[in-house]
Amino acid sequence: MKIPFYKYQGTGNDFVMIDNRRLDFDKNNTNLVAKICDRKFGIGADGLILLEAHAEVDFEMVYYNADGNSSTMCGNGGRCIVQFAKHLGIIDSKTVFNAIDGLHEATLEDNTNVSLKMNNVREVKVSGSSTFLDTGSPHHVEMVDNLKDFDVKTNGATIRYNVYGKEGANVNFVEAITQNKFAVRTYERGVEDETLSCGTGVTAVAIAMFKTGKATLNKVILSTPGGDLKVRFAKTNIGYEDIFLEGPATFVFKGEWG
Repeated sequence: MKIPFYKYQGTGNDFVMIDNRRLDFDKNNTNLVAKICDRKFGIGADGLILLEAHAEVDFEMVYYNADGNSSTMCGNGGRCIVQFAKHLGIIDSKTVFNAIDGLHEATLEDNTNVSLKMNNVREVKVSGSSTFLDTGSPHHVEMVDNLKDFDVKTNGATIRYNVYGKEGANVNFVEAITQNKFAVRTYERGVEDETLSCGTGVTAVAIAMFKTGKATLNKVILSTPGGDLKVRFAKTNIGYEDIFLEGPATFVFKGEWG
């Protein structure tokens, strides 16, 4: 059976999108998902996302990593699926949808930019030069020098496996550009490589920079290899709330698989 698909990207973080409201796609076929995401033998993507019907909100987001396994929240994928839902006529400029970590609000600010509300963060662990927090996915944040020439894949894999074990964590390497703008490169588990951008990753970096005093404002610009994203949040006495990830999410092409 041929499977219609759409390709979207958010600051270079790319996804295959499939309208699965009729539940035609075999969600348990890990090999199929991995094959579709393969950059040599498939469509090529950092992940595959199914848009499904939901009884109480606009739609459901079902996310798979490029290795074919279902995963935790993907911020850029969340922004891209909002654009996809708009294309399908499911939403207009505002939406509430469900993902693996619960409900998310989002706004289409123009034809390109999407503002996505992320879940509250209650705990930020600072240990030496690194910070760990969960922004829908677990993230390790570490400052480095000369980020441009840094070996993200090798160092990221070492931390992902040796520090966080089998389950692992995403690893973000950071260098300050100005007081409230930071360059970020991310190693993503499930992709097992550097990606051009990571939405939950830059969200984690923004909060980690504020927590450790490297950022002085609650609005932070994150410069990734795929482009700039903005994160804003409110600091409360129990953590961080009203966290928004903002940036472009755009359609690339469509086709049929099979």
